[in-house]
Amino acid sequence: MKRDARMDKALGLTLLEEHKSHGGRVMFYEHASGVLGLPARFGVFLPPAAQSGNKVPVVYALAGLTCTQETFLIKSGALAEAARLGLALVTPDTSPRGAGIEGEATDWDLGTGAGFYLDATEQPWAQHYRMGSYIAQELPLLVESALPLDGTKRGIMGHSMGGHGALVHGLQAPLFWKSISAFAPVVHPSVVPWGKKALSTYLGTNHAAWRAHDAVCLLEDGYRHSAPILVDTGMSDQFLQRELQPWHLVEAAEKAGQTLICREQEGYDHSYWFVQSFVVDHLRHHAAILGVA
Repeated sequence: MKRDARMDKALGLTLLEEHKSHGGRVMFYEHASGVLGLPARFGVFLPPAAQSGNKVPVVYALAGLTCTQETFLIKSGALAEAARLGLALVTPDTSPRGAGIEGEATDWDLGTGAGFYLDATEQPWAQHYRMGSYIAQELPLLVESALPLDGTKRGIMGHSMGGHGALVHGLQAPLFWKSISAFAPVVHPSVVPWGKKALSTYLGTNHAAWRAHDAVCLLEDGYRHSAPILVDTGMSDQFLQRELQPWHLVEAAEKAGQTLICREQEGYDHSYWFVQSFVVDHLRHHAAILGVA
């Protein structure tokens, strides 16, 4: 695909890097985010099918704690299959950068690298920590205006904290996000340490406000997706019992009548070695729902 630098400039995009990969293109951009009030970065993989300018289906991939916009594209091993299927990938950063909040870089599971894909309501986080609106509104509008992406065929996936984000955003807006999958997601943040720490800090101590950011609670509260949701979790994941607890999602989905494919993968841990092992299945799951030939 021949990029239009004039369009990039008009949309406020700065191209930081571009690389050829699997016949397609990997690009990393920066832009001034009105939602975050800070510069934001994201990555894109455009498959060979997009080179002529034809719009292609797109899957947004949300990374986990401590990661960046580069992590999924570099570590997941997804590009070869995405190229074969004709799927684009968009990878946002995991949090705002440079907010200048005291202590935001102190804990690896809170603040920088740990935005939890929600809009904070508590000070001092509320001004910049608005990754919820960034993922749900600003980023898709921007990237789908700038690149040949078919917004009518849009899916969302994620790993760990990003799996939490994919489940929550997908259930909240099933017409917007046509397909959902997750690797080792935090399914019930209201009851596990990672989640309770983030939700109480960003949203306050009123647990009722947490429910909109918890996939299990969303299913309990009547949210559904018309397509099957695919979830993979490694049974040797070091965070399985303490933080992930996928059985809560299985139970909630059964009660809600939500079709859920929740697979237990023996011997696999929480790392990207695990993600690499099953990412082809996830991309094919999205491709089938999005109608990719």
